[in-house]
Amino acid sequence: MSWTLAQRAHKMNPSVIREILKVTEKPGIISFAGGLPSPSTFPIEAMAEATARVFAQDGRAALQYSSSEGYGPLREWVAHDLKKLGMAISPDQVLITTGSQQGLDLIAKVLIDTGSRVLVETPTYLGALQAFTPMEPEFVSVNSDAEGVDVADFSAKAKGARFMYVLPNFQNPTGRTMSAERRVALAQAAAAAGVPLVEDNPYGDLWFDTPPPPALSSHVPENSVYLGSFSKILAPGLRLGYIVAPTAVMPKLLQAKQAADLHTPSFNQRIVAEVLKDGFIDRHVPTIRALYKRQCQAMLAALAEHCTGLLEWNAPDGGMFLWGRLPAGVDAVKLLPMAVEHNVAFVPGAAFYADHPDARSIRLSFVTASEEQIRTGVAALAKAIRQFQAG
Repeated sequence: MSWTLAQRAHKMNPSVIREILKVTEKPGIISFAGGLPSPSTFPIEAMAEATARVFAQDGRAALQYSSSEGYGPLREWVAHDLKKLGMAISPDQVLITTGSQQGLDLIAKVLIDTGSRVLVETPTYLGALQAFTPMEPEFVSVNSDAEGVDVADFSAKAKGARFMYVLPNFQNPTGRTMSAERRVALAQAAAAAGVPLVEDNPYGDLWFDTPPPPALSSHVPENSVYLGSFSKILAPGLRLGYIVAPTAVMPKLLQAKQAADLHTPSFNQRIVAEVLKDGFIDRHVPTIRALYKRQCQAMLAALAEHCTGLLEWNAPDGGMFLWGRLPAGVDAVKLLPMAVEHNVAFVPGAAFYADHPDARSIRLSFVTASEEQIRTGVAALAKAIRQFQAG
């Protein structure tokens, strides 16, 4: 039998990061590659207690089919929590998704036609490119700097775009945060151009010293769709995220959700709602911030000690990543196997570009390695770069 694949199937590509993660399973590898939260932050005891309460209080309902929109108390919690970002929304605007990655998939199905112009940052989140690509858009990269999107370049490229996809807080892959002034300017420019914004914010709670500015969506609520996640503040294995959308878009997103999986597991939703209801998150997230800040500082110190002159890097104000650029002539993809020989791994940055990739860029994650491993791994990376340069 011969199988004929749909044309869109040929557009699907494997995740470069997940392929690299297979390499890091080699014993002794120190991995700066994965975008995985530190498992030491997972609140196992609180989850176990909440699970017992869910079974005791309403176990049969927790194991039954439920509404596609999501569990009511959890949607109410999201609507209330987003007030801290300047967003005034109704629980009716919240759709619970099976991870925020599903949110990207639903947005692609609802908003993108073949040839649709989709604006993205330079660089941007690889998972978004994967989710959007099967719908066959025309990606247009908008120039970006340390403060975020270049608004003038956005305006020059905005005509006819379906939406602009943006991660304003501790962006994956660069770790940069969009300034308050740039957010206002981008929101105004997007409204003037009639281009909706898709704001993805999985890392916004992971600030080190100062919370990020108000959400982009707070400036243009009717011109934006917002995505959030519980993966980075509780646990990714729950696969819980959410979309906040204006009433003009929500019905179609809901229909796409129904077609995809009927609803996100109600059991998981009820457990998380139970964990959240007594203010647990306000006690728990500061412990994650403190841990990640120490690990980030350890990486910055190790880079200064071992990689000065071998790598340029930024210093993020939160999140899980920093962004580096190798010397001229050093290709990150070609460097990676040499780094693995030295028992360290990273992600080449080229995969995060919609077009015109920078072969010298790399992404380093600092949250799953101990401070000692960070020091050892960065020293090993420096050795690999020197070896590459030596030919």
